[in-house]
Amino acid sequence: MSIRAVIFDWGGTLTPWHSVDAQALWRAVCAPHFPGRADEVTAAILAAESAYWELTDTSHSSATLDDVFARAGITPTEELLAAYYEAWDPHTITDPDVPPLLRALRERGIKVGVLSNTFWPAAAHERVFRRDEVLDLIDAAVYSSEIPWAKPHPEAFRAVMRALDVDDPGSCVFVGDRPFSDVHGAKRVGMRAVLIPHSEVPPFDEVTPDAVITRLADLPACLDAWSVPGS
Repeated sequence: MSIRAVIFDWGGTLTPWHSVDAQALWRAVCAPHFPGRADEVTAAILAAESAYWELTDTSHSSATLDDVFARAGITPTEELLAAYYEAWDPHTITDPDVPPLLRALRERGIKVGVLSNTFWPAAAHERVFRRDEVLDLIDAAVYSSEIPWAKPHPEAFRAVMRALDVDDPGSCVFVGDRPFSDVHGAKRVGMRAVLIPHSEVPPFDEVTPDAVITRLADLPACLDAWSVPGS
C-alpha cells in the first residue's frame, strides 16, 4: 500500500532530545513576576504539571496551560506567558534534518502531519515552526491541548488523520520517540510506527516498532522499503 501521510511527534522527534531543568526554568520565569514568592509559585506550577501529565498517562485525557495555572492558583499575565515561551526557545530548536526531510516528503506527494501531547496552545507551536521556517511544510497539526484526548488514545491519532484528510491508517506512518504513547498508540489504530529511541524515555516492551532510526534523515529509506509491493 502506498504511503499517503507521515505524522511526527514534536518534542524529542522534530526537536532533538535533551533534558530540561523545569524547576530552574519556571523559577527564572516566575522570579520577576512574583517577588518573594518565586519558590512557592514554581512549586505549585510544577505540582500541577505533574498531576496533569500523570492524568495524561493514565486516562489519556488532555490538559492545557490554562488548566495548569488554574490548578496552581495562578493568574498569568501576558508578560509572564511571553517570558515562559521565550525561556523555552533554546529547547525548541527544530532538528536540522527536518526542513530537507519535509521537502522530500512533499516532493513524493506525501502529506506531513504533527501530533503532540502538549499543554501549549497551537499558536505557541506555530510560533516555533514559523521561527524555524518549517510551518509552511506542515499540512496539518493536532495538539492534545486542542482536543479532549492525548496519545496513545486512538481518537488523538484519528483526529490528525481527519486533519490531513486521510481515512486509511494503513497508509500512514507515525514517527516518535516514545514507545508507549507514540509506537503503541500508532500501531493500535493500524499505522506503521517508527521509533527514534532516547535513553530517558520509558520502554514499553509489549509493542515492536516497524522501524528504529537514530536520525530523521534515515526515514526515507524506511519509506522506500515499504513502498515495495507486498511490503
